[in-house]
Amino acid sequence: MLINADGYTYCHEHLHIDLSLQKGDIDCRLDQYELLRDEMHDLIHAGVYNIIEVTNSFMGRNPQFIENLIRDTGINVVLSTGYYIDGFFPTPLYSQSAQTICKEMVREIVVGINGSHLKASVIGEIGSSENRFTDTEQKVFKAAAMAHYETGRPISTHQSMSTMGRHQIELLKGYSVDMEKVTIGHCDLKDNLDDILWLLDQGCFVQFDTIGKNSYYPDTKRVAMLKALSEYGLLERVMLSMDITRRSHLKQNGGLGFCYLIDTFIPMLRNNGISQKEIDAMLKHAPYSLFG
Repeated sequence: MLINADGYTYCHEHLHIDLSLQKGDIDCRLDQYELLRDEMHDLIHAGVYNIIEVTNSFMGRNPQFIENLIRDTGINVVLSTGYYIDGFFPTPLYSQSAQTICKEMVREIVVGINGSHLKASVIGEIGSSENRFTDTEQKVFKAAAMAHYETGRPISTHQSMSTMGRHQIELLKGYSVDMEKVTIGHCDLKDNLDDILWLLDQGCFVQFDTIGKNSYYPDTKRVAMLKALSEYGLLERVMLSMDITRRSHLKQNGGLGFCYLIDTFIPMLRNNGISQKEIDAMLKHAPYSLFG
């Protein structure tokens, strides 16, 4: 069992990530161990026992850092394999075949991640650029589909600003990937209820995983969309997370911190008529169904 079924799961997080070189901002290097350790203790106290860690190769993944967090806090962390989006790919990836990329993904799932005792259990976060899907991004999706066939592990995607989700699904369906093993990320960054309904109609999971990022899209609108999905009876295939990626997101650095979802956002849902059963579906049962 990969997930502790007794607790809640955040479906899309980063416990160590470094995009500072590409973004030219040291804030994008999330690596402050003591602060993250303390936040993991707080999360466990709040009932969150599992983190789906979607930092993959060339995003500053640090498996030793994660091993230490697991040891020191008891948080259960599920790691990922793959490549992110264009602009964050290593140069050799552009000339590699999908078969070669697949082989590396499978190795990290079956053998393990170099320099650690950990194995990847999720193929993600693999993504598409905003309003476009480059050839190399599509090649990574093909490799992910092949790795999924070999290992049975689920695929977790990245949508830049909630765009291209339909294209992602159409591509994966073209490779006959089981939609029940797919979750589409970052569905909560614009007014796109029709797109979300279409995605759910295909049989996949969707993620409201940028909760708290009000400068991109306000949580009040996220609540409204979740309320609409509740009225359709569809929250059993929705998952929640915060996608914390920056030092400034941590509570001791003045940010909202990982517990914001539990302490602030969940009460907002309750105040808008979302039931405890539906909250449990999004934070416990749906993640267990996909990742467990």
